[in-house]
Amino acid sequence: MDRRWKVLIVSSTGAFLAFLDATIVNIAFPDIQRSFPDASLADLAWVLSAYNIVFAALLVPAGRLADLVGRRRMFLGGLLGFTLASVACAAAPSAEVLIAARVLQAIGAATLIPTSLAFVLAEFPLAERAMAVGLWSAAAALAAALGPTVGGLLIELSDWRLVFLVNVPIGLAACWAGLRLLTEARQPAGTPLPDFAGAVLLTIAVGALSLGIVQGPDWGWTDARVLGAFAVAVLLLPPFVWRSLRHASPVIELTLFRVRSFTVANAGTLILSAAFYGMVLCHVLFLTTVWGHSVLVAGLTMSPAALVGAVVAGPAGKVADRWGQRVVAVPGVVLFTLGNVWFATSLGLTPDFVGEWLPGAVLTGAGGGLAYPSLASAAVAELPGNRFATGSAINAMFRQLGGALGISIVVAILQSTARGDGSDPFEAAWLFAAAAGATSLAAAAGIGRVRARIAESSAADVTVAASS
Repeated sequence: MDRRWKVLIVSSTGAFLAFLDATIVNIAFPDIQRSFPDASLADLAWVLSAYNIVFAALLVPAGRLADLVGRRRMFLGGLLGFTLASVACAAAPSAEVLIAARVLQAIGAATLIPTSLAFVLAEFPLAERAMAVGLWSAAAALAAALGPTVGGLLIELSDWRLVFLVNVPIGLAACWAGLRLLTEARQPAGTPLPDFAGAVLLTIAVGALSLGIVQGPDWGWTDARVLGAFAVAVLLLPPFVWRSLRHASPVIELTLFRVRSFTVANAGTLILSAAFYGMVLCHVLFLTTVWGHSVLVAGLTMSPAALVGAVVAGPAGKVADRWGQRVVAVPGVVLFTLGNVWFATSLGLTPDFVGEWLPGAVLTGAGGGLAYPSLASAAVAELPGNRFATGSAINAMFRQLGGALGISIVVAILQSTARGDGSDPFEAAWLFAAAAGATSLAAAAGIGRVRARIAESSAADVTVAASS
């Protein structure tokens, strides 16, 4: 097998693990509750929230640091840390230890996303870059979509601890392969150190924003803690922008947002992620409550959409390489939107997988498989080569923030519109996903024809050293 494909596999494995653990634990939550009966529901919610908040908050600082200290070092360190933290999660004797281990997991995951995509972008030539990013993004989207399915299977075999232990053999195998395959890449010697004060400001601001979004439905949107979290995020933005404009090596170079494809694709990623993650949560709750499926059957019912998405991602990338990301992203968003409209208008109270569920699954799976990789590719295609890790980290941050927002909105919809038979709340939630998907259409259409020559011409700015 050609070396670049091996690098793609190793890099995609890191992304797969990071995004898998953003959703796989959701379906294990009831089993975790039974293991720690003395812990309150609010306390156990942090098993989910802590990972998503820390993951989103550290993505950009980790990407910036990787550009400076070395992507190989950061990727392998993050992968090993993620794997060891997974062992700690599985062995956790209490809810408090489990939450702490999830924070460590998130720190490792935050280093995997920007570094893994940077390897892919650096390894493939311009003519194949959109296809490669499409496959990498498909692995990430597949992980998020397959989380409930894989989680249901593992819980059926044992219990929630196996959900974390499954990361160990995969993580160790990827570490071993990465040591042999990956080459070090960093910015030239003498580059100023990153703005650590700015990194702290950004981490706290994104963490506070994520906290408010994630806990809003639970604590109440007018709760002092939620309002305080949003206030912290808003108040820290001006000093962060000030430092970003004045520091020699800012965490986020605001000039990146002058690149239209970068700005528009990130906006599309934010909105589409709100729709996608909200839809996944809606699926899980509908299948296990209204249709009365077990966790295992619900997971298997959701798997066709993930598989369809993975199948279309590769060919879609080839089309994007030739004709541009817009011609792939626009029909993808349309299909995704139509799929959610189907779910909202066609599902009844009696289970019907083939007649009612499968059509919507095929539409949303194909739509996500077309749209997500195209947006991810467009977000970084025109950036300089020495900003690959930072740019992909920003895109992943928007993805996680959108996901947290979508989940919170769906939870709020389900809580506020609940009715006796349980049907109307889910219709409203799917219509929200459809509306968000339709809104992202403007971003998909606004990408334009991305010209990656800019990235290629600047790739020489990166110092590459053979791995030892």
